Amino acid sequence: MSSANRGIQIGPPRFKIAVHTLVWLSHSGCLLSSAIIASQVNSHATFLRRVLQSLAAAGLVETKEGRDGGYTLGRSADRITLGDVYLAVKTEVPEICENVDCGEVGELLDLQLDKILLEAEQHTIEYLRQFTIEDVAGRVEFFADSCPNAVLDK
Repeated sequence: MSSANRGIQIGPPRFKIAVHTLVWLSHSGCLLSSAIIASQVNSHATFLRRVLQSLAAAGLVETKEGRDGGYTLGRSADRITLGDVYLAVKTEVPEICENVDCGEVGELLDLQLDKILLEAEQHTIEYLRQFTIEDVAGRVEFFADSCPNAVLDK
């Protein structure tokens, strides 16, 4: 694992892969297969397809089915914020809770903690909305100037 992958984890685990994917789609400007994207973002194609499915459901990417299918941006990179990406890949998976009876005080504490964490997440989303995919792509020097092998397989 590269040191870049060991950075601070904020948001859903799929968030960084989603941002990488959108930046590559923005940079390529063409239809890319999931296999090509997966190789560019160093992800397994099956995992990436799940991320792309979430991005497509949110309208951030468009899909083209079939042999010559692939993925493109659903709207311009300057109109996709990191807040949009965060919300697209956020999943509502319930946490596994231990069945511990902490009594009424424990329940009240949990309720207050949940409120604080929800507010923290809302502040995070608002902060992320200040940055677009175009902003992020502009901070990276790309070495390839052309569409990498476009659509080989999906």
